[in-house]
Amino acid sequence: MSKNTRLNTLLELLAERGQLDVEQAATDLAVSPATIRRDLDTLAEQQLLRRTHGGAVPNSTAYDLPLRYKTARHASEKRRIAETAAQLVSPGSIIGASGGTTTTEVARVLATRSDLQEQGVPPTTLVTNALNIANELTVRPHMKIVVTGGVARQQSYELIGPLAREIPQQLALDTMFLGVDAIDVELGACAHHEGEASINQLMASRARRVVVVADSSKLARHAFARICAIEHVDVLVTDSGASTATTDRFTQAGVDVMVA
Repeated sequence: MSKNTRLNTLLELLAERGQLDVEQAATDLAVSPATIRRDLDTLAEQQLLRRTHGGAVPNSTAYDLPLRYKTARHASEKRRIAETAAQLVSPGSIIGASGGTTTTEVARVLATRSDLQEQGVPPTTLVTNALNIANELTVRPHMKIVVTGGVARQQSYELIGPLAREIPQQLALDTMFLGVDAIDVELGACAHHEGEASINQLMASRARRVVVVADSSKLARHAFARICAIEHVDVLVTDSGASTATTDRFTQAGVDVMVA
């Protein structure tokens, strides 16, 4: 296992468990405790965790890890979710996409859909506040890319703040693909960062249909800032790891649940 892979894995374990023990992490990764200590020191230097005697705990940054550290988490599930969600887009649609790993996968699927590239088909318009999504799709001739503007947030590549609100207020979207940090029937769709929640809330309000794309680890959980109430979510696309009891609660709340 390479060092970068170990670092990503340690961050994932920390996010899941809430703390790390050197000896247990060494067993999990099949490396020596000394290697784990060095890796934890490296992550602490990057301010992604806080070292403790015998392990590590999250710091304020680790609760909302940079996008580059989230990419490998539930990767296959996110790809299946994206392929299912992208089928909701018709040629010539005007869609929105918030930042996040799953919405990025949705954008990548749309970028390669052959039916959207056929001659005579009007371009699909994508409005996003995510710099990485805009960067990937700008080169696609069948995609018209609109970026909201705003101040870039390093962890997620999302544009936030007052400047990011100006353009969405002037637009109408057919479908908004909403990435979330958590979604719950009672608490609604949520994000860790209030600035992201604010711009995503606005973009969702400009759409005729709101589609939340979230792997099963984010269901029935909560995060700091609410994006929108559950009654404003039309479709939830998740993976087969979600229990029937959990998906049934969303269905009973009026959400169309699609399991990829």
